[in-house]
Amino acid sequence: MSNYYNAFEMSPVPVPGPDAVPPEPFRGIYGMPAFVTIPTSDLAASVDFWIHGLGFFELFSIPGRLVHLRRWAFQDVLLVPATSVPEQTPAMSFSFACVLNQVDSLVETCRALRPNSVDGPRDTPWNTRDMTVITPENARIVFTAAKPFDPASQEARNLEAAGITPSGAGRGDNEELA
Repeated sequence: MSNYYNAFEMSPVPVPGPDAVPPEPFRGIYGMPAFVTIPTSDLAASVDFWIHGLGFFELFSIPGRLVHLRRWAFQDVLLVPATSVPEQTPAMSFSFACVLNQVDSLVETCRALRPNSVDGPRDTPWNTRDMTVITPENARIVFTAAKPFDPASQEARNLEAAGITPSGAGRGDNEELA
């Protein structure tokens, strides 16, 4: 038995492409495999930014104690009250997947709510387009969208140099290994 499989079968992230459609917001309850907890000194302002700027929705709240936000399945954020937040943004970031056609609108809505909060979008050497936003809590959040794979691109050469080849290209093809 192999440890390799097509992870798109279990991921809510759609296969990259120009017509990729984001999944619907997921409102079900599940055991969260990972989540981020972010302290905030202004719970209402934080909830407003995460909902209107970043496209999350309120799954539930415990008044004055916690607001559980979600976007897609497995994209969970817990906002919790704190007396203060760090004045300096930490170097650490937390990333959320999105689709390519969402990047520009995320940039626009975040800039409309907090004009100096966004860096990007920028294309990466590993074939994504990313935007980074500093939230009201001083959290560094990255939205990352996979770009369609072009085997003749510099990004393809970068991935191949790291030992990653596209499906069907021989070595590294997960279907062969399954």
